Amino acid sequence: MSGPLVLMVLGGTGDARALAKRLAGDLRFQASVSLAGAVERPDTYALPVRTGGFGGAQGMARFLEEARIGALVDATHPFAARISANAVAAAEAACVPLLRLERPPWCPSSGDDWREVDDLDAAAAALPQGARPFLAVGRKEIFRFAGRGDLHCLMRMIDPPGEGVPLPRGRLVLARPSDDADTEAELLQSHGATHVVAKNSGGRWGAAKLVAARRLGLPVIMVRRPETGLAGERAEDVDAAMEWLERLAGGAVSG
Repeated sequence: MSGPLVLMVLGGTGDARALAKRLAGDLRFQASVSLAGAVERPDTYALPVRTGGFGGAQGMARFLEEARIGALVDATHPFAARISANAVAAAEAACVPLLRLERPPWCPSSGDDWREVDDLDAAAAALPQGARPFLAVGRKEIFRFAGRGDLHCLMRMIDPPGEGVPLPRGRLVLARPSDDADTEAELLQSHGATHVVAKNSGGRWGAAKLVAARRLGLPVIMVRRPETGLAGERAEDVDAAMEWLERLAGGAVSG
């Protein structure tokens, strides 16, 4: 027997945390998680965690080779296009099997009022004069709404924006998204929200705000996912990712 499959998960999402929980204690795997360090207060993982970048695709490839990684799972955010592109290039250079764990995007349901746009600049332009939007877009691109002085925004993010980052007029809430639609509806009502602005990250994490918007009859400005065009194997959920890893582990053990 060749021992457990050594693998690394590129994390930062609820899917990555769920996968780490499944892998922890499974003797078929020797798994770890890598975080980019974009969040100052990351959630805890059930696996060893390294934090920080690799220095691009070449640096990641070197790490994969030096750490003798036998499989790489990219479970980063659907909008983290650069990291995913680096993962594809690094895995190819290091001859490491790569799986992209990417949950399907959200789709509008009966009663939803969605206006889909290509990016956050278009989302800012789509808001009518004097709107009171709930901006669920994170801290890195919140500045894109700062030029709209007519808006009164409710902004939620995990960490505060960087020093000197221009913010739109309104209220800043430092918190993680709630998974309870009633809680999200109360937040929207407390602000007198007229719109919700969100990125189409998909999955159950963050979906409660969309349910709340539907209940309250609020339009949603939804930013489409970027078209990455990246090749490689994909899994839509943790169960499918585990099946892929189990097949690899079976081959590693038998070989």
